[in-house]
Amino acid sequence: MVISTYLGNGGMIWIIISALLIISKKYRKIGFMAISALILSTILGDGILKHVVKRIRPSASIPAVNLLIVKPLSYSFPSGHTTSSFAVAGVLAKYFKDYTLEFFSLASLIAFSRLYLYVHYPTDVLAGIILGLICSGIIIYVFNKVSYINHNTTPDI
Repeated sequence: MVISTYLGNGGMIWIIISALLIISKKYRKIGFMAISALILSTILGDGILKHVVKRIRPSASIPAVNLLIVKPLSYSFPSGHTTSSFAVAGVLAKYFKDYTLEFFSLASLIAFSRLYLYVHYPTDVLAGIILGLICSGIIIYVFNKVSYINHNTTPDI
């Protein structure tokens, strides 16, 4: 579980996957969509919601708990690891349908690791899943809308 949670630290696994997609001309747009979903989820989850809700982590309420990871300093709600994982997994699953199970399994493993390591409540993770999927939906919609506009307009002469 420590390794699983480490993969989600700072969205690192999702940044690596996005970067690999961006390098490929064929998958560049999907890579930018994935990184955009990660950025949006970070802004909404870590940047706004955590500071509005200000929920203390479960590990903070029981001092005798020995954490297997470094004690997180931020608030608990929503789970940033979960939010970012489901935001990117949602984008990737949309365009790589054959790997949907793998993307969501990885996102779920990262989310479960946060519960297992006692740094989030179940509702933190549930909110992260919902927010992440909303972020992926927003990014897919926006990119498709912009792509549609760019392909269906003629330049003024």
